[in-house]
Amino acid sequence: MKVVLFCGGLGMRLREYDENLPKPMVPIGYRPILWHVMKYYAHFGHRDFILCLGYRADVIKNYFRNYDECVSNDFVLSDGGKRLDLLRTDISDWRITFVDTGINSTIGERLKAVERHVADEALFLANYSDGLTDLPLPAQLEHFRRHDAVASFVSVPPAISYHFVTARNGGVVTGLQDVGRTGMRINGGYFVLRQEVFSALRRGEDLVTDAFQRLLPDGRLVAYRYDGFWQAMDTFKDKQRLDDLYVRGNAPWEVWKRAEGDDVVASAERASLRLPRGRALHSR
Repeated sequence: MKVVLFCGGLGMRLREYDENLPKPMVPIGYRPILWHVMKYYAHFGHRDFILCLGYRADVIKNYFRNYDECVSNDFVLSDGGKRLDLLRTDISDWRITFVDTGINSTIGERLKAVERHVADEALFLANYSDGLTDLPLPAQLEHFRRHDAVASFVSVPPAISYHFVTARNGGVVTGLQDVGRTGMRINGGYFVLRQEVFSALRRGEDLVTDAFQRLLPDGRLVAYRYDGFWQAMDTFKDKQRLDDLYVRGNAPWEVWKRAEGDDVVASAERASLRLPRGRALHSR
């Protein structure tokens, strides 16, 4: 199943980290958050990616064109450094399509721009590429298939500590409650879409605020409720929180590491890929 990743926005609230770095390339550990999202999907067998590029598309293209497998994989160096054997690989079985969808485009416009690349898919996946989760993806897909729906997204509690306020008489507070205790839920992304979504999407419109609204009257939009780990990286504080989890070895979104811990799976994944010293394995 193909995966459309929206990675062309400016990421204004993270410009304090690096104003020249596109948001999907902001690192968590030693790989960009985009890689973590792609690795999540690859773990579940979805390795055909379509990147909707925009701001600093060159940074994302060059990252994958010069991808170095040695950074996140074990390897054996021998023969005086002339031979390099990878014990496992990240992206050798990934297929990545790079599409320029404009710097100021909406999510809906970006999706429309890659319509032809998913035309052969009855169902396809999509993501904002700036949020991480340990969501059991097969469960969401099963939930989606049980409904006669066109689109699905993950419904999660808001990962913020603001307070919901009710007031009367020009400002007299009648209620003050942590937003996490109100029962409110938000769109956490991780979309499952049918081809019919393009019929609900008009030129220049957005996916959620326009196309999804047209699906509501007929009950063609469903939300998969999930209360496990989910964290978007909207601000520098969010990045620090994700970095902290990663550094402490408690990164719930790294679902692939559970499989790698299994000796059977690990041995099946091992490959002796021989690369000349200084060469990286590129995606094709």
